[in-house]
Amino acid sequence: MRVPALLLILLTAACAAPPGPVQDATGAQAGASPGESIRLSGAGEFAPGDTAAIVYDRKLAPEGAQASATVESSGGKTRTSLVVEGLLPERRYGAHLHAKACGKKPDEAGPHFQHQAGQISPASEVWLDFTTDAAGAGRASARNNWALSRDSLPGSLVIHAEPTVTEGPQVGQAGARVACLTLTP
Repeated sequence: MRVPALLLILLTAACAAPPGPVQDATGAQAGASPGESIRLSGAGEFAPGDTAAIVYDRKLAPEGAQASATVESSGGKTRTSLVVEGLLPERRYGAHLHAKACGKKPDEAGPHFQHQAGQISPASEVWLDFTTDAAGAGRASARNNWALSRDSLPGSLVIHAEPTVTEGPQVGQAGARVACLTLTP
C-alpha cells in the first residue's frame, strides 16, 4: 500500500516551520492557547462504504485510487496540501475543503468550508485544483492568510470532477463530487 509513503512526504513538508499561535482575522487568538497550532489530516484508498476515504464516482477515481491531505493552521496562516495517486491520467480535477465529514452520499460533506461565511473565493475557501500526470498522480497546495478556529473546522476534503470555476455566476463550482477524505485532528 502506498499511503504511508504519501503521509511521509506530507509530514516531512509539514515539519519545515515551527508552530505559532492561532489567530482569527482580527489577530486575536481564536480558540487556542499561545503557541498552539491546529493540524488536520486524512488519507486512504478510496473505497465504497468507507467514510474516511470514500469514492462516489468509480469512473473518475478507479479502484486503487488514493489520496492524502493535511491542513495546518498556526501564526495566522493556514496551509493545505493534497497528494493523489491512481486517478485518471492527464486529467484536471478540482478539490476543496468542505464543512462536514464524508458520508455515504456525496452531499453529506456539506458545502465548501468558508473562513468568511458567504464569501466564495480562494481567499475565503481552500481551492486545490490539480492535473494528474501520465500515471494518474497529482498534488496541490494552498496557503491562506487566516487561521482556523477550534470552534469552526473543516470536516473533509472533496475531490470534484472539474477544476474550480474562477469567474462568473458559477464561481466556486467544480462539478460532481468524485471522492472524499474525512479530516481528523
